[in-house]
Amino acid sequence: MELQKLKDPYINMLFDAILLLQNREECYRFFEDICTIGEVQSMAQRLQVAKMLKEGKTYTEIAQVTGASTATISRVKRFLHYGADGYNIILERLAKTNQQED
Repeated sequence: MELQKLKDPYINMLFDAILLLQNREECYRFFEDICTIGEVQSMAQRLQVAKMLKEGKTYTEIAQVTGASTATISRVKRFLHYGADGYNIILERLAKTNQQED
């Protein structure tokens, strides 16, 4: 399985560290130290692309709003359908959280 390629003690430590973050401010501080601004922006862009794909938006609409290339949009779409289900898990949880805040 693909996930086995990703698993290793250093990545486990990274994920354990992320799970210890308690709020958005701590996330900003940690990710500012550990990633470049471009890396964080790329991750945020891919998540937004996934959200828009799930909403049924077209590649053109997604590219206009996010600035993502069609290659990025295609890659995200492939992982939405054939990946480890990570996007779907997070998007469902975000939707529930947003419903509770409304």
